Amino acid sequence: MRLTSAADLPDDIDALKAMLLAAEAQIAVQNESLVERDGIIERKDDRIIRLEKLLSDFKRALYGAKSEKGHPDQYHLALEDIETAMVVVHAEDEAIDPPETKSTERKPRGLLPKHLPRVEEIIEPDSTTCSCGHERHVISEDVSERLDIVPAQFRVLVTRRPRYACRKCEGSFVQAPAVPRLIEGGMPTEATVATILVSKHADHLPLFRQSQIYARQGVNIERSTLASWVGKAAYELKPVHEALLAHLKTSSKLFMDETPAPVLDPGRGKVKKGYFWALARDDRAWIGEAPPGVAFTYTPGRSGKYASQILQGFGGILQVDGYAGYNRVLDLRDNAPIQLAYCWAHARRKLYDLTHNNVAPIGEEGLKKIAALYRIEKQIRGQPADERLVVRSQKSAPKVAAFKTWLDLARTQVSAKSPTGEALKYIAKYWNGLILFLTDGRIEMDSNAVERTIRPIALQRKNALFAGHDAGAQNWAVIASLIETCKLNHVEPHSYLTGALTAIVNGHKQKDIDQLLPWNFKG
Repeated sequence: MRLTSAADLPDDIDALKAMLLAAEAQIAVQNESLVERDGIIERKDDRIIRLEKLLSDFKRALYGAKSEKGHPDQYHLALEDIETAMVVVHAEDEAIDPPETKSTERKPRGLLPKHLPRVEEIIEPDSTTCSCGHERHVISEDVSERLDIVPAQFRVLVTRRPRYACRKCEGSFVQAPAVPRLIEGGMPTEATVATILVSKHADHLPLFRQSQIYARQGVNIERSTLASWVGKAAYELKPVHEALLAHLKTSSKLFMDETPAPVLDPGRGKVKKGYFWALARDDRAWIGEAPPGVAFTYTPGRSGKYASQILQGFGGILQVDGYAGYNRVLDLRDNAPIQLAYCWAHARRKLYDLTHNNVAPIGEEGLKKIAALYRIEKQIRGQPADERLVVRSQKSAPKVAAFKTWLDLARTQVSAKSPTGEALKYIAKYWNGLILFLTDGRIEMDSNAVERTIRPIALQRKNALFAGHDAGAQNWAVIASLIETCKLNHVEPHSYLTGALTAIVNGHKQKDIDQLLPWNFKG
């Protein structure tokens, strides 16, 4: 019964108490869906909506179509922020409604590497004496491992070379020779220089930022000093870069791509556009024996003559995008016989651009046909080249023939100057190179392998904006080549560069330079 005034209240005290308790219970039920966060009342329904929105954004960033959008690193940034926000919401929930049992020991989400040093801490009870008076003994134990990170520690290696003389004859003294150093008379060890190289070219930290990081720990090293160390290392590593490039060109199949490299032009006070050319080998898709690798070369322009110069000594199959400059390498007066295999991913991109913001039935149909070819490629990835060729002959060749029939018909249905016509014309123009993968199981459908190796260059360019000089860009190419080749071969770059620089300053022979290539590194 609902009360409308004080006159309706009962005179009996027990009945009044019962009514008050019932009213409090009803209010508690009504407020159960309200929680307080930072002094702000928020409904649980609203919190659920907030969490569902984060989950939706997370799925979109994780599973959405990424290949035809912006740089993949943008998605990593998005995922980081979304995942962080989701954990904050869960932490708020636990603070409001703590779990009934809360254990401080939880199973680790992954095993920590065995090579990491272990620092053990044993936590003993306050007393191990039993109530009966006897001492308890250990019957088992709970063991947990946590990852602990100590910020970069600087230390000073002190080298002493005592001189020894004879007390009896007071003749000449003896002393051990000085150990060779990369920076003669300088303070850094080879490991220190390797750290700077990796931070700059693998972690994309410009030298002035590294200088700031070191200063926070009281180690003041000018940016110009760091630059001189990097320059010395690049000079010493140049023969290794040349050996890497030469080794790649002994292959019968390579990838090639180019990307802009803005370089400061001091004479004009502006930035000019140079280019990094990436020559890459990755035979893992067909279980090739040659180790993967990539060598970057800087040139002041994008002309095909630079590609021709870089490829001197190479003959075989070169997988590229549709840039017309690569036609220069077909000239037998400059190069050995080279076949150009073109990239289906670029052909697909032309069709994708049609459908991205518009209704384009022809483009959508073409994308479906290309997707069917890629599904076959996914099935045969990691199989020997001869087996891949058999499957392609049986499954891919009929689909390619059907695609060609569709392509010829579609071109008659649209204007050659329309966006659709231009996209179809592009595919037709490079048709012979696009279908070359049907004749050789070693050829990929696209040049994505080399594009993946060139992405760190783009990220470094984004952080550094431009190289300071042509020579600086050449040094950039040398060091980036070795670091990216390390990554392809699952070699830790810091250990490799430390070992290579140490070997060089200790007189490693030029005739044995191949021993310093990343895939031969024994760390």
